[in-house]
Amino acid sequence: MPVASVPEPGSPPIGGLEGRVAIVTGGGQGIGRAAAHAFAACGALPVIADVNADKAAAVAAEIGPAALALPTDVADPASVEAMTETALRDRGRIDILFNSAAIFSTLKMRPFWEIPLDEWRRVLDINVTGTMLATRAVVPAMRAAGWGRVINVSSAAVNRGRERYLHYIASKSAVIGMTRSMARELGGFGIAVNCILPGATMTEIPRETTTAEGFKAFAQSQCFKRTETPDDLIGCILFLASPQTGFLTGQSLTVDGGGSHL
Repeated sequence: MPVASVPEPGSPPIGGLEGRVAIVTGGGQGIGRAAAHAFAACGALPVIADVNADKAAAVAAEIGPAALALPTDVADPASVEAMTETALRDRGRIDILFNSAAIFSTLKMRPFWEIPLDEWRRVLDINVTGTMLATRAVVPAMRAAGWGRVINVSSAAVNRGRERYLHYIASKSAVIGMTRSMARELGGFGIAVNCILPGATMTEIPRETTTAEGFKAFAQSQCFKRTETPDDLIGCILFLASPQTGFLTGQSLTVDGGGSHL
């Protein structure tokens, strides 16, 4: 699979992010990696929080001194708290959280009655509990500042009711509900919480159960007849992170080329 491109530094598409500290969970690869590059291109300081220390360090090296790599298991409360404390100690603030860490690419498609219970629990631990733990950890810093942006990641597959991934669909459906409730609870502190729903996005991450032919089939079901890449999500991510969207919260925006707009 081709490696998805990332925005070139020096031409940030959205202003107002200069000096902001943006934590990107799952930032060592895929959509998280692209988001970290985009934040840096806008003058923000990305914190690459990923369970794979080598991948986190590699992305930080790609970006340069603006980035900080912190090995983080989002399903482990102690690991998340340690990441947050280090980010605050090193950067002095936390303004943006992009909850990108998730299990998907390594999952095998199968009927839900064949999903091993341990796998079911691990998907919910990472995709749901991990999103909650990361958000909970950054709330004190955002509350103290009276400003914050939390961007959760669901999936357009929820809109389609995609079969043979029930644990993934359940987890990403939960993220939408969490986004709405978090927005209610955090709005009084000046913290906006929103969610994006990407479509079938081709990244550098190999997938056992999604072939090139599968991506082409998805593209034909969309209004835009081409494969989605992380670049297609960057504008929406930066929009939701920007100071200009301070009155937008609790929303879930589908970015899938019109594949599930009906």
